[in-house]
Amino acid sequence: MIEVRLTTRAAMDRIDGIETLADGLPILKARVRAVPEKGLANKAILKLLATRLRLPISSVRLLSGDTARRKSVLLEGDGRILAQKLTDLLAAKN
Repeated sequence: MIEVRLTTRAAMDRIDGIETLADGLPILKARVRAVPEKGLANKAILKLLATRLRLPISSVRLLSGDTARRKSVLLEGDGRILAQKLTDLLAAKN
């Protein structure tokens, strides 16, 4: 499971990196072009994560945060492989 802070109505869909919240929780920052209406932004973040992590869309599910900026997303699969994919994705940003 990962925590995501989502910004909608962005110029492009992208992963911005990791941020540490005031409570010490690391959170993945992401942006999507979609508007936060009728679940469009939620679908967009799930598709973005699936695409960037090379996962089937069925392996990426929204657990909480339907109407909030902060979302909990479940990535299904081998934890070690998923951790490596996330590490590689974030390393490519730098």
